[in-house]
Amino acid sequence: MKLSQEALRKYFSSLYGKDVEILGAWMLGGEKLEDLKGFGYGYPYVIEFRVGDGEVKRVVLETMRPEGFGHDHFSDRAQILLWQHSAFNKLPRHVRSIDVGAFAEDGKCLKSLGKCGEFFILTEFVEGRLYHLDLDRIKETGRLNDLDEKRCLALSDYLVEIHKVKREAPWLYVRRARELVGHGECIMGLLDSYPPNLDFVNENYLIDIERDCVVWRWRLKRMAHRLSQVHGDFHPWNVMFHNGTDFTVLDRSRGEWGDPADDVTAMTINYIFYSLQKYGKLAGVFERLFRVFWENYLTRTGDFEILKVVQPFYAWRGLVVASPIWYPNLDRDVRIKLLNFVKNVLQHEKFDLDAVNSYIEKA
Repeated sequence: MKLSQEALRKYFSSLYGKDVEILGAWMLGGEKLEDLKGFGYGYPYVIEFRVGDGEVKRVVLETMRPEGFGHDHFSDRAQILLWQHSAFNKLPRHVRSIDVGAFAEDGKCLKSLGKCGEFFILTEFVEGRLYHLDLDRIKETGRLNDLDEKRCLALSDYLVEIHKVKREAPWLYVRRARELVGHGECIMGLLDSYPPNLDFVNENYLIDIERDCVVWRWRLKRMAHRLSQVHGDFHPWNVMFHNGTDFTVLDRSRGEWGDPADDVTAMTINYIFYSLQKYGKLAGVFERLFRVFWENYLTRTGDFEILKVVQPFYAWRGLVVASPIWYPNLDRDVRIKLLNFVKNVLQHEKFDLDAVNSYIEKA
């Protein structure tokens, strides 16, 4: 797709109510583009511009890729971006959404809405380092510093705070339970994305997981009193740390309300994931982070009931990190242990923090 600087200039001038000069554009993490003819859907671009004679601003313009995970139709992608624009600014510490709009069908202009082709979302540009880079370093060195534990606690504390906001709307909780199992981005969507004839799992194994998750959906439907404010995709690639323990969260997803287990498992599965790569089990520095996060959360919330609902959420997140699509270079042994964890955790009515290594044994 070709996108002209003039189209960007007109759009930003209209948005800010002043003449705007486009200073540059580049793919996030890449180099400045000489022109925008290679603009691609599904990639975030940093746009730098001057408003009037004064302030230089940077924003991030991002669209969604159309293939798979329930993003197949134009309306699917529009729904997500419209929701993100309405929801980003309601959550503490979330990167701010500035506008939501669309490209004209011919790509020659950007519209706030109207006769449009693809939707995009425009957010603030945030400096920092993604949390997964901390975990990469810890895996490499096998050592924790004081800041690592403080950041783990800060993330746990953040969930404690946002989960305090409750809502009585049983239909929303039931919908989230249904989407956990059936949505294109969740359990069934992940299972459908696994290619056939894999050397680490067979179809019957995945069918058993899906069947068990359907049973868990019916259990979750009875837990609507747990409906809380959630982020919805709280993993290390969606947390941007600044100095110390200050951070910004990115890309909340799939609704403002859900079960706190969604957020807790989205983060803590990664301590298991990294530990399996480092030690072959939950151990060492990653076991320490796993326990720091969980014990702080349970102590501060008193929500021990969460241990009776995390199972299908852990199953979903386990399917993500075991995926050959999302993690093509993962060792076969790690995938097998992750899928053992997925299948075994679904067999227990209460999740035991001390039993993680038994869950990763052969199912």
